[in-house]
Amino acid sequence: MAPGVTEQEVVSRAKPQVSEVLVAEPHPSARSGHARRATPARLIELLEMRIGRFSGLVVWLAFIVAFGLVEPTTFLTSTTATSIAGGQAVTLVLALGLVIGMSAGQFDLSIGANLTLGSVVCLVLMSEHRWNPVLAAVVAVLVCTIGGGLMALLVVVVGVDSPIAGLAVSSVLLAFSEWITGGQYVGPAPRGFQDIAASRPLGIPILLIYAIGAALVVWYVLEHTPVGRRVHATGANPETSRLVGIATYRYIAGSLLATGFLCGIAGVLLAAQFGSVDPSVGTPYLLPTFAACFLGSTQIKPGRFNVWGTAVAIYLLATAAKGFELAGSASWISDMFNGAALVAAVGLAALFRRRRAAKLNRATTARTANGTSGPAD
Repeated sequence: MAPGVTEQEVVSRAKPQVSEVLVAEPHPSARSGHARRATPARLIELLEMRIGRFSGLVVWLAFIVAFGLVEPTTFLTSTTATSIAGGQAVTLVLALGLVIGMSAGQFDLSIGANLTLGSVVCLVLMSEHRWNPVLAAVVAVLVCTIGGGLMALLVVVVGVDSPIAGLAVSSVLLAFSEWITGGQYVGPAPRGFQDIAASRPLGIPILLIYAIGAALVVWYVLEHTPVGRRVHATGANPETSRLVGIATYRYIAGSLLATGFLCGIAGVLLAAQFGSVDPSVGTPYLLPTFAACFLGSTQIKPGRFNVWGTAVAIYLLATAAKGFELAGSASWISDMFNGAALVAAVGLAALFRRRRAAKLNRATTARTANGTSGPAD
């Protein structure tokens, strides 16, 4: 590694851009014979780069049109729109926490259990112990952050791989939720507390406003601060990041704590939304959240986990699920669709990664043939 390399360069080198290939000069011997054949390929690559990153929006619109034609009286209504918008706010907040962890290279499978824990702690403190709702919410978020801290302990200190650590922590958190609830529903929440999730200023579900506010904060931190750049560098190449002076273990621990914190926020919003929950309330959120994060990594900023790509993916999947529901499909269709979306997203991410690597190799070969040097190692 050359001296003076920064964390921005770590990310850029780990994830080469298509533009590097488009501007690479071919070998002089190849210019005359292949110039015409290369031009259409370059145009296709350019279109793919410009349009492919927004393909989720196109698919989302296609779902709206298709289900609007099939069920025009029930799907194309303000009730359906607000139901999708507000109903996915908790998933979006939960996914924001997952985006932070995955940007640092950590796959936290405990988010569903942590979401459950946050909601049941909040409701138990309010309904059974008569705590002030604000104090109960703060304690719930703190407990979920400790759950994220337990993940950080296992991953950073003990050295357990994050998926295995997530399974272990998930079991512990679910057991704790079962213990404090006795395996029963808890609630109801005080009416005033439920009001924080029920209002609709200007017809917009307040939960959606909370989620967008959280998304703006996470987006700014990840994309426009040195902390965010170092998180991405850590996830892209932890060994190289350490060599350039980034405290990778600190950023991994911080990302897992942030994931736990946002699980707590999502848990409080879930408790306010439903008023009463049981110890399995968070389990259905796990698959769609992971599916949205992986699908989101193919959108807006392909090749990296990002906030707005994830948001598009969440509402794309939710629109499809709602459309199938209104069309009278079986209840298992939504789960199958989310699972298929997860497999497709992971497959696409792997395909894009291989294509970027192949393009970088061709660009490097072309520069070498021209007698120019490639990037410093």
